[in-house]
Amino acid sequence: MRILIDYRPALRHRTGVGLWVARLVEALAERQGASAPEITVFSSSWKDRLVSVLPVGVTGVDRRVPVSLLNWLWHRLEWPDVATLVPGNFDVVHSPSPLLIPARSAARVVTIHDIDFLRHPERGTREIRRDYPLLARAHAHRADAVVVPSAHTADEVARRLDLPRDRIIVCRNGAPDWPARQQQPRTGHLLFVGTITPRKNVDRLLTAYAQVRARRPGTPPLVLAGRSTRQSRQTLARLASPSLAGHVRHEGYVDDRRLRTLYEEALLVVLPSLDEGFGIPALEAMAVGAPVVAAARGALPEVVGDAGLLFDPLDVSALAAILERVMTDEPLRHRLAAAGLARASQFSWRASAEALRGAYTRAIDRRRQRLAAHHEPGAKQRDL
Repeated sequence: MRILIDYRPALRHRTGVGLWVARLVEALAERQGASAPEITVFSSSWKDRLVSVLPVGVTGVDRRVPVSLLNWLWHRLEWPDVATLVPGNFDVVHSPSPLLIPARSAARVVTIHDIDFLRHPERGTREIRRDYPLLARAHAHRADAVVVPSAHTADEVARRLDLPRDRIIVCRNGAPDWPARQQQPRTGHLLFVGTITPRKNVDRLLTAYAQVRARRPGTPPLVLAGRSTRQSRQTLARLASPSLAGHVRHEGYVDDRRLRTLYEEALLVVLPSLDEGFGIPALEAMAVGAPVVAAARGALPEVVGDAGLLFDPLDVSALAAILERVMTDEPLRHRLAAAGLARASQFSWRASAEALRGAYTRAIDRRRQRLAAHHEPGAKQRDL
């Protein structure tokens, strides 16, 4: 199987989609022998270069083309064919976004990580606002397979894009290969991990934290680990308010080493998102043995299962109460940590890679069937 994967999301800070792409490429490359796939990763950027060290058996092709320009050409003109940029006879071309990569002969796979771009397009980047709501449905229907990270997202995609459920393949994220921490900290910090956007619901988290501090002045500090955005300016400005100043720290984007340390030292990890297509921080926290409290929204209940406590993310008082409960109940924290470790062990990148290989196989079969039907006598011309 000859696979081409768009690697551009993994060029910079590997969070969310970038992390998903990088880890899956690594896991796909682990298979050896006659059944090992031939993997090529493609990059185009005017500023960022493809990493020099790729997994063994992975070929990198780097083109100096501005990402925004190439995406506009691909999304709006469906040109140029990827074969003009990456020569090769590929069986499947995989886009890590909801929009197709032009490929005349290969099976085409798209990835829909969540549908926030349909619910709240105003939250996205300029490119997402311009292209995704307009084109995602048509591209999903033309794709040979649609990959999603959770059953929740699969159901949402099927409903919102009117796509047959059997065309959608769930490929869950894997847990990081981090050792569990040796003991639960008696003190530490409360931790939020994620990009600071309205969907992450950090404003309500800050209000809930201020309520807890008002009742318990000795409450540990709150750490926000994740890059800021234009939409987060007002939220982050609140950190200078009298009720939060000196008690909430925004670390911005952190690398893997620092992130792991933050998890290891956390009294608890809180995920108050209004919606998540998966929720990687929940899995990361459980993998090191940090107690998790998460919003009962999106895919978070699916990921956390019975290993964490859930709350209504619109109810600030409920969020404050659950923070206070976990923070002050050491036996509960030990139980949540143990349950989280067991839960995280059920998620692996190797299993994710196998699910993705299955998606590729189905996509290739469907592509062949469509080509055969296209060439039958009397067949109508249709988009392939």
